[in-house]
Amino acid sequence: MDNTLRLLSTLALKGAVERLAGQYQAASGVRLDADFAPTVGLLKRLREGEKADVLVLTREGLEELVAEGTVVAASKIDLARSWVGIAVKAGAPHPDISTEAALRATLLGARSVAYSKIGASGIYFAGLIQRMGIASEINARATVTAGFTAERLVTGEADLAVQQLSELKQVAGIEVVGPIPRALQTAAVFTAGRMASSARAAEADALLKYLASPEVAPVLRETGLEP
Repeated sequence: MDNTLRLLSTLALKGAVERLAGQYQAASGVRLDADFAPTVGLLKRLREGEKADVLVLTREGLEELVAEGTVVAASKIDLARSWVGIAVKAGAPHPDISTEAALRATLLGARSVAYSKIGASGIYFAGLIQRMGIASEINARATVTAGFTAERLVTGEADLAVQQLSELKQVAGIEVVGPIPRALQTAAVFTAGRMASSARAAEADALLKYLASPEVAPVLRETGLEP
């Protein structure tokens, strides 16, 4: 029997899962076949019939699947929180983002801001600049992308990148300035669960228990997440 679990995860957990996969296989004998994409994209794929054993999505996304019967309610477990932050290319000055006024000035002063409209952070940022009354100015020269927004710093397409801190940290050649002021945002919570269609319930539940264990917490913190 192939001792492999299929895991579909939001990009925010990619760094942590990739670091943990090898040691989990060594300890359990179970190999992780993992694929990563924004929650919105994963929800679309799952509703089109894609299957997996374990899912890691935003809490809201996973709860939708629980309500639809796709994920076993009793298996649902919160893994980590993440804040949206801003990064610059390595060596570039770190702008002031410590207050709403400073953030506004920094965003308006950038040649281009890279963000993603399909991920949780991009949806949040689009709403933030709308509330701040600067959406038209920012979007007129924004670099809207999929995947890791900080890659656009390395290519020189943008001066600032906005995304979950854990996603920014996965790109080499950039520096994280810090989180957007926490008074302006609510932490994203990433939640895991077992698909009801999984034929490997025991193994999937063991992986879920491991991902939520104290053993994993330091790796989550090192990759920009809060267990």
